[in-house]
Amino acid sequence: MMFKILRNILLFVLASLLSWSVAAQGSSWPASNKPITFINPFLNPFPPGGAVDAFGRPLAKQLSIQLNDSIVVDNRGGAGGTLGAAAAAKMAPDGYTWLLGAVHHSIAPSMYANLPYDITKDFEPIAIIGSVPHVIVVNPNKFPKNDLKSIIEEIRKNPGKYNYASTGNGTSQHLTGELFKMQNKLFITHIPYRGTGPALQDVVAGQVDMMFDTLAGAAPFIKSGQLVAVAVASSKRSEAFPNVPTAQELGINNFIVSSWYAMWAIKGTPKRHY
Repeated sequence: MMFKILRNILLFVLASLLSWSVAAQGSSWPASNKPITFINPFLNPFPPGGAVDAFGRPLAKQLSIQLNDSIVVDNRGGAGGTLGAAAAAKMAPDGYTWLLGAVHHSIAPSMYANLPYDITKDFEPIAIIGSVPHVIVVNPNKFPKNDLKSIIEEIRKNPGKYNYASTGNGTSQHLTGELFKMQNKLFITHIPYRGTGPALQDVVAGQVDMMFDTLAGAAPFIKSGQLVAVAVASSKRSEAFPNVPTAQELGINNFIVSSWYAMWAIKGTPKRHY
């Protein structure tokens, strides 16, 4: 797994969902060949996936074992995760469809005036499946020096020259980037994407200069050297990347941002299923 902590998070979640597993095995679950579906609104179908993938797929695998049933992860990207959530809201509340989402869903109502669903009325929260800090990553060939102080100075000297990718307007990646700009009085152009996968791919390819992604999503590219992690937005360093300093260590106070990931049932799903 990507992080040691991920294993502990999944064990905690599986424990919190034990009653769901027991109920399912207790035969009140409908007899059907229909697979259980996790609708994941943040992934894109080409590799690598984002942070929800890092948490959601191991969870789906373990729950599949617990429930002795097949679980399909249905990736529906776009509009900051709202397209996938809208699709899930229309599904039958029969215990066969669940929403894997994130903090983005708590942000979306303030970004989109006419959402076709209400996260508080159309869904029932089940469990938080993880929380990870954000990290500033850059394409290694885009800046003269790949340390945070030099990058800030370079951007300040060249307002409007540099850009950053996000997983869509109003997502935590977008808001983290805007917070960074505001705190450091910088002009960086925001480039929204349909999901973490395509956003990171374009940063790696050099189409975009940098990104304020979650550590879970960016980790494979940091490990491979395709992206450089210049700072984590947390109060302490990550155990997975102990050599990456915190923004606070580098003189940027109050730049502490994390994203949480969660699982929802469709409102009306019988409680015996969760």
